[in-house]
Amino acid sequence: MHQTQRSNRTHIAVFGRRNAGKSSLVNALAGQDVSIVSDVAGTTTDVVWKNMELPGIGAAVLGDTAGFDDEGELGKMRVEATKKIVSRIDLALLVLHGNTLDCEFEKEWLARLEKSAVPVVAVLGHCDRNNNAEEWKKILDRDVVAFSAVTYEGREELLSAMAAVIQKNRDEDDITRGLVSSGDVVVLVMPQDAQAPKGRLILPQVQTLRNLLDKHAIPLCCAPEELEVLLASLKESPSLIITDSQVFAQVEKLKPEHTRLTSFSVLMARQKGDIEIFRKGADALKCLSPKAKVLIAEACSHIPQNEDIGRVKLPGMLRKKFGNELSITVVSGNDFPDNLKEYDLVIHCGACMFTKRHVMARVNQTMEQDVPITNYGIAIATLSGIIDKVVY
Repeated sequence: MHQTQRSNRTHIAVFGRRNAGKSSLVNALAGQDVSIVSDVAGTTTDVVWKNMELPGIGAAVLGDTAGFDDEGELGKMRVEATKKIVSRIDLALLVLHGNTLDCEFEKEWLARLEKSAVPVVAVLGHCDRNNNAEEWKKILDRDVVAFSAVTYEGREELLSAMAAVIQKNRDEDDITRGLVSSGDVVVLVMPQDAQAPKGRLILPQVQTLRNLLDKHAIPLCCAPEELEVLLASLKESPSLIITDSQVFAQVEKLKPEHTRLTSFSVLMARQKGDIEIFRKGADALKCLSPKAKVLIAEACSHIPQNEDIGRVKLPGMLRKKFGNELSITVVSGNDFPDNLKEYDLVIHCGACMFTKRHVMARVNQTMEQDVPITNYGIAIATLSGIIDKVVY
């Protein structure tokens, strides 16, 4: 359970007023003391995350937030930290308090979450003290689950409601949806460069390989240097070749005529972002001026290597095409500028370390500021002149 990457976990956050019972709810779902529980309002400062396995949902990470009614300068900072995670979560649990006469905060935050397209399950905390769930149901015009962290009343109903919401989006987790069927032979071309941890495969390769095995496809793996030998050994051409984007051009030259071609980064773009927006955004690569500004965004933070695709190879391809005066800025992790208007193009990595919600928040940010955005794999295929030969 603890080995599942957080980017592959369902992200659930608990919102509510100070002392509404958020931390007690988190502890009850986790089955252990994860958050600090206190009668003193405002105990939770930053978001507390806990990996766990939830019935009907599977691997999840549950976040306990500060109260959205917090006060003072420190309180404002706590609320801002709470606001920032909205774009990254798959599900919000909105914990309601006992006094329905004072409901403006709850209505405001429900509207905020709905505006961000975050699914919400409303939960009445401390229902063993005061069960006014029906009143809240009328006020919010939605179902409300009455829950008690003391008696565990409503726990199964809450878990069922959460699982029902999550199950609606499960199909989007299929990395190779529409490209691979049971029995298909799929070749994975996997260069092991300096960024790959010794003795291990990088995450997109692992995820794709597992996806193919789950579909009962037949994956064959090789390094770029062995691709020609592998293809020659097959009686029939493979259905699909999935390659690392940085050897797109090399692999395309060896690809059999009727074999389809894509990359791990393109598959990540389909799963984590909006592939049509990325494809359209790549059109900017046909008309960038020599003095244009490009932002390259990496989801993970790591020490740059000589073969680094985001800091070395991709900038090299861009400057080869558009000249050395091209301005290129590289950011990593959560360092993503609020103001993107100075850039002519944003190129994002496959984002295997981010959730789909997190990536789409960045996509929507670029769209709102009228800045084109594309993905490593789509950008490299475009720069290599083979985008029309790539399936997505």
